[in-house]
Amino acid sequence: MAHPVTKIPKAFEFARLAERLRLPLELYAQATYGHHNLTTERLRLRPPVIDDQKRVLAYRLANREHLQPWEPERDASYYTLETVEAQLTQIELDMEAKSALHWLIQPQDSEEVLGMCSFTNIVRGAFQACHLGFSLAGAQQGKGYMQEALTAALAHVFEVQKLHRVMANHQPDNLASEKLLQRLGFEREGYARQYLHINGAWADHVLTSLVSPGAGTYAPHHKT
Repeated sequence: MAHPVTKIPKAFEFARLAERLRLPLELYAQATYGHHNLTTERLRLRPPVIDDQKRVLAYRLANREHLQPWEPERDASYYTLETVEAQLTQIELDMEAKSALHWLIQPQDSEEVLGMCSFTNIVRGAFQACHLGFSLAGAQQGKGYMQEALTAALAHVFEVQKLHRVMANHQPDNLASEKLLQRLGFEREGYARQYLHINGAWADHVLTSLVSPGAGTYAPHHKT
């Protein structure tokens, strides 16, 4: 389904969020926020739909070797339209249930998929937190695209969705993800041995998180 893009109210505190994430204020000023649709200076982020199955499959096939060291082991069925369609259907259900947010990252003038990001396992109540996942095409590395995309996505998650904490984990030797998360303001919180089964083996992970720059100004309402 299509989601309209609307301007974010000026009342949202761009300056405070930019300072917390250690990124230029201009990047926030150029972003627009709607029903999960985001635009930045160079990119647009939109939820994937069933009609994106060929684009998503093309992205997977083109980046199979590039992404494999950091992902669970995939068999041949993962790289089929049937699997992609089923997963996109589940993504739509998860978003409707408000248990996850997913975005395709695209140029503003093209339907090409440059990357993807997601905020999954959303838990409300006293926790108000989720897990961040992301991937970027091998050919698009080093251009600042993921930092630009996640800056807008994190602003939406904190200021619009009102989540309190975003958690992100990476393998110790994934230096690109480590540096990106540091630039976004994520802080190391721990180290988990054999945390996830990645590329055919149990892999240790560094545990990081980013707390909302508005921490202390928003609290969930609990039913009694």
